[in-house]
Amino acid sequence: PRPHGRCGEFLDNEVDCDFVDVNMGCPIDGVCAKGAGSTLLRDEVGLARMKKLVQAMSGSMQRTPLTIKVRMGYDDDPSKYVAHDVLKDARAWGAAAATLHGRTRAQRYSRLADWRYIRRCAAVASPSGLPLVGNGDVFSFKDYERHMRGGTLATCMIGRGALIKPWVLTEIKERRVWDISASERLAIFGDFARHGLEHWGSDERGVETTRRFMMEWMSYTHRYVPVGLLESGVAQKMHLRPAPYAGRNELETLLASDAVEDWSRVAEMFLGKPAPGFSFVPKHKSNSYSAESAVALASAQAASYDDDVEENG
Repeated sequence: PRPHGRCGEFLDNEVDCDFVDVNMGCPIDGVCAKGAGSTLLRDEVGLARMKKLVQAMSGSMQRTPLTIKVRMGYDDDPSKYVAHDVLKDARAWGAAAATLHGRTRAQRYSRLADWRYIRRCAAVASPSGLPLVGNGDVFSFKDYERHMRGGTLATCMIGRGALIKPWVLTEIKERRVWDISASERLAIFGDFARHGLEHWGSDERGVETTRRFMMEWMSYTHRYVPVGLLESGVAQKMHLRPAPYAGRNELETLLASDAVEDWSRVAEMFLGKPAPGFSFVPKHKSNSYSAESAVALASAQAASYDDDVEENG
């Protein structure tokens, strides 16, 4: 807690930002192995460290609000979920707001997020005045509006949904489904390349850094299935791997490819040929597309039924 208190003080004094967020829900092995991220949710020792950390940082920050992000718990066992206890007290510790990802650390990104539990936590957090942001599987304006309907959440955080289809934010703002064309999607990569070169530079190192980040992003974007190819009334489920498909034109098919070689082809359109010896292996191989796909499919079907029941009263 002491280093975090000093860090919070430094940020508060030297950085002009809207808020400082501490991610206490990261499930990545390297983070958890150091006793950080979701490990703080595993036992009483971790929860005590979490409390002291929030108190230390919020106490050292006079101008900038401190927010936190957590998961439901560490273990994939409902009896061991702890987020409701954390969020009940987080305001008193000094947190200005909190985000809850509706999965456990053990769950990673597999199966559907538990929005029933998120709503339960929102009700628990409300008396203290803590704004709660819900997170998990928001992939369309209908998802957003369904989760906001109860009136207990401040808003929704969007993570992978915005990586797979960045225009989801436009869909939410304009309350529509956007059947974006392949050329419009390609233009987004063009914008990325331009901003990347501005940020990292246009020398060889800057170009290859931009290329690497662009291809990492493509490990998400290729999962998008164009609305115009789906059956009427069917919505893509973000946590399920789409079957291979042929697009409405050659470019749309290329953008759907899961082959690194094709991602490189797209990057070359904006960055030219890669430097000799360039190689790329995607870092983010999400557990949402793992051996649990059969379970995930059953969960998606059940959730679809539950959503229909919920929407129809």
